[in-house]
Amino acid sequence: MRVAFTSTDGEQVDRHFGESEQFWVWEVGPGSAAFVEKLSAITTAADEEDRIAARANAVAGCTIVYTMQIGGPAAAKLVARKIHPMKTQDVVPVADLVAKLQQVLRGSPPPWLRKAMGTEPATGA
Repeated sequence: MRVAFTSTDGEQVDRHFGESEQFWVWEVGPGSAAFVEKLSAITTAADEEDRIAARANAVAGCTIVYTMQIGGPAAAKLVARKIHPMKTQDVVPVADLVAKLQQVLRGSPPPWLRKAMGTEPATGA
């Protein structure tokens, strides 16, 4: 799955979603993970709503966005695009987040993540 990180250098999550000028995108699976691309989120829009939409559009196709902080309107725009925002609250190395996500993927992912991965088990009656 594609996972985006708000980062100034690609090494650590150190930006607020609304202030991030770029997103570092990784492809993460249970047994492998690799950096894929750096996406620009720079916008000249004066309207905050337009800037939020531009950032949400930049990460379209990602399942998760890891960020230090994200406001309610921005989080709602991501969720509407089926992108799950994950707040770190503090500066966290990207490698640590990737490793933790892989551990979850190898174990028993929560229902929202199984659904996003397309591996939601069939429910029995």
